[in-house]
Amino acid sequence: MNKIWNIVRRAWAIIMDPSQNPLMALPKIVRFQLMAIISLLWSMIFCVMAGIMVWLPGYVFIHIILVSLGIFGTGWIFSSAQKFKR
Repeated sequence: MNKIWNIVRRAWAIIMDPSQNPLMALPKIVRFQLMAIISLLWSMIFCVMAGIMVWLPGYVFIHIILVSLGIFGTGWIFSSAQKFKR
């Protein structure tokens, strides 16, 4: 159990910790703005997924598409941020 917890903690830090994720090369205000955009993206995805689950519980493929969009959107923001240096 402790091993799994360490894996989750490392994955969380890579994505959410601005000193470890690919946004670390950007100024603090830009990091904040991009993390706010990413949080808005994921909040919208989870809200749409919850709404779909209530109204159309049989559409699992929509959930897969939404999560994939979120993963690719986050990855795109992170890969774009790596191109910039301070």
